[in-house]
Parts: sequence; C-alpha cells; structure tokens
Amino acid sequence: MSVLAASTATKLEPFLLLAKSAKSAACAQLIQDALAAPGVFVFGELLDVPSVRELENSEQHSQHFRLLSIFAYGTVQDYKANQASLPALTPQQLKKLRQLTIATLSSRSRVLGYDLLLEVLDIDNLRELEDLIIDAIYQNIISGKLDQRKKCLVVEFAMGRDVKPDQVHAILGILREWLATSENILTQTENKIQSVRDEALARQADADNFQRQLEDAKSRTKATAAQRPRRSDFDMGGIMLSDDRDDHPRTMPKRKGKDGVHSFRR
Repeated sequence: MSVLAASTATKLEPFLLLAKSAKSAACAQLIQDALAAPGVFVFGELLDVPSVRELENSEQHSQHFRLLSIFAYGTVQDYKANQASLPALTPQQLKKLRQLTIATLSSRSRVLGYDLLLEVLDIDNLRELEDLIIDAIYQNIISGKLDQRKKCLVVEFAMGRDVKPDQVHAILGILREWLATSENILTQTENKIQSVRDEALARQADADNFQRQLEDAKSRTKATAAQRPRRSDFDMGGIMLSDDRDDHPRTMPKRKGKDGVHSFRR
C-alpha cells in the first residue's frame, strides 16, 4: 500500500463509521464533509456503504451521491457538464477535484502541457496552476517536475483512482487477456528450456558414446600389438637361427675364411 493510500484509508475511516448510521440529510452532509476533508482522496469505500447508496434514489439528496461519484472517478469536466444539478463546490472541494483530475490526466500521458491543464482544470492563472501542481506533489497525488521552459508537467507517478462500475467488465477482460498471454509465454519458455535440456543430454550421450568407442579402440590396438612376434635386440645382419634352449631366434656372427668363403661357428 502506498503512503497516500494508507493515509487516505486512515483519514477516511471516521467517515465510514459515521456513514453506517447516518441517514438522508445527515448522510448528505457527511459526504460534503468527506469531500472537503484534508488528505482524503479515495472515495470508493464510502460509495459502497449501504446508507450512502440509498441516496442514489433519493429525490432530495441524489445530487450528493452523484457528486461523490465524480470525486471517486470523475474530473472537473464531468462536474462542469452537470454543474446545474449538483451541489456547489467549496474552495477546498474544487481544489481537491482539480488535483484528482491531474491524477486522471497523468494516467493517460506522462507529459501534460500547461495549456491543456489550464483548459481542463478551468484555471486562467499560470501561478495558480503551478501552486496547485506543487501542492499535489506534496500530497503524494502525483510525483514529477515542472518544466517552466517547455511549459509542461512531467509526471513520474500518479495515484490510482476508483473504477467506474461500467468499466469493471472491460478491465476484467483486459486482465484475462493479459493472464492468457502470460500463461502462453510461460508455456513457450518452459518448452524452450526443456528443448535446451534435451539437446544438452543428447550431446552428453554422444560424447559418452564417443569416449567409450575411443577406449575400446585403444584396448584393441594394445591387444593386437601384444600378439605380434618380437625381434631380438641383437641383429648384425646375420641369419636368424633357432635356439633349442629358449626357442628364441638368435643371430650368429659371420666369419671369413682364408679362401674368402664365409663360415659360421656355433
């Protein structure tokens, strides 16, 4: 919960308690007090109190319910369009509604020109506009900065406002679509991860198989080499003879006689 939401909830609590037992004119006056109360900027809970909802069909006090609805999710333009059938605003209420209107505009665009704000907020004084914005920043309704050179408000954050009843289904549809898209992305991501794992396992299996084949080849090579006959370490180019004592061939050195004929001695 944001600082503003926590502060508003605390300051709105006394009005919620009183509204449970307030009826008719007392309930209408309670609405007027809540709309002017410093630090109270969210009114959805007050709208949901049964005694307040009863005012919607009241001939004498339905205008107070409509006024409360505008403060919950409307703008200065909504008030001006129905001003003839609504209670007059006190200076505190008008200031609050203008600041709530800035929050609504900020949710649509992060850069708000002075000309647009002056028109929508029904203000004809630039100094008054800047003072209103600065106070909204101090109240944590918005967060941003004034660019006097470019004559605009650059918004970094804006408080959330209540949702109109006829917008609930549309928002639910958007959330369902977002949920379906998120689940689809999650499924694709999991499939990709599994595919990468499978490929890694396949590469490891190929590497293990290659290593086994290499070891087998080395073993066969060693076995073949061990079965080949060995030559004597002493070989002077003579004739290979068989030695009956150890069955190993050996070489007898050559001797040359007087007649030049080679002879061999054992």
